[in-house]
Order: sequence, then structure tokens, then C-alpha cells
Amino acid sequence: MNLVAQVMRREPYASAKRVFWVVDNGSSHRGQKAADRLTTAHPNALLVHTPVHAYWLNQAEIYFSVVQHKALSPNDFTDLTKVRDRLRAFEDRYNATAQPFQWRFTTSDLDDLLAGLDRHTADHHEASSVAPAA
Repeated sequence: MNLVAQVMRREPYASAKRVFWVVDNGSSHRGQKAADRLTTAHPNALLVHTPVHAYWLNQAEIYFSVVQHKALSPNDFTDLTKVRDRLRAFEDRYNATAQPFQWRFTTSDLDDLLAGLDRHTADHHEASSVAPAA
């Protein structure tokens, strides 16, 4: 909430009609209580949760996954100085070569996925409603 308060005190957020805070389902901001807490503190703020198990929508989580795999694995550090040095070296290299993520999942792919889920659900429903042969 400290970060939210810092942001919400500044323009254009302080005077905006609505400010959407998009968050994952982490324990600190999960559920209606978190949404109510945010709206009580900042009436123009709305909490929007990404779908459960949709980590790929969370760009910060994607970046930290890259850091984990490229800089922190294997975890062979003997002290915190070595962790700091490896992270700083990774940051320098990453900033020099980073490119935007290329999304490959299209709306057509989503339509196909949803149609497949509908078919699966219908098939499963039919199979469970058929009485076994005697």
C-alpha cells in the first residue's frame, strides 16, 4: 500500500477518474478484501486481478523468471557480494541486448483454445451422463 499511496498522490493518478491496478493473485492482494482496502484508501483506484495461473500475463514475473534462469541458477554463491555482482553483470548485459517480448498467442489461438475447451466439456458431460451397460 505504500507504493500505491506514492503513485496515487502524483498526477495524473491523483485526479484521474479511474486508476486500474493490475495484480496477480499473490496473497497480499488476493480477493475482495484487498480490492476493498484499495478502494477505501483511494476511491478512484480499482483492483484488477489477472486470471489464476496466468503468470505469462505478468511482465514483472516474466522478467524475474528470466533473471532466475539466466543469472541466479545455479545457486552457487558463497556470499551476498557475489550475488550482487552477478545481478549487476546480468543487468548490464540484459539492458544492452533486451528486446520486447514477442507475443505469439493470438486472438485466433484463443478462439481455438476456447472452442476446444467447449468440445472437451461437452464430451465429458456426455460421457458422465451415459449409464454404463449392464
